[in-house]
Amino acid sequence: TASALDQRLQLPRFTCGPVNLVVGLLFVVPGWLFAMWFVQAQFALGEGIPVFATQELIVQGPYAHCRNPMALGADLFYTGISIWMGSLSAVGLTMLFATLLVVYLKVIEERRLEERFGSKYQEYKQRTPFLIPHL
Repeated sequence: TASALDQRLQLPRFTCGPVNLVVGLLFVVPGWLFAMWFVQAQFALGEGIPVFATQELIVQGPYAHCRNPMALGADLFYTGISIWMGSLSAVGLTMLFATLLVVYLKVIEERRLEERFGSKYQEYKQRTPFLIPHL
């Protein structure tokens, strides 16, 4: 779909031989690993699966580093795939969807978490970055 959109919009592909693969993998691998770490934490600590709300506030594992590890993992993964493909439209669409996801998380999801978990979530929110982990 991104390739078709690139052709339709007459966007040039940015291909640099193996550079696309290497740079893409620098995003894909950590993105996938972070997303899998999130899934493992949901099962082990959240008493639920990622589709359903957890029974308790999870602040360990990937959640100790950022409040939205699945969003971080997905954003990195899809950005890497877009770079690997050398597709300007894929990069643009990835950034658009990442932005929409951040807006949803900030406006809707955080409000719900504050309602469900109260002061525990407020304390967690104050000490833990939203998306970009402290290094």
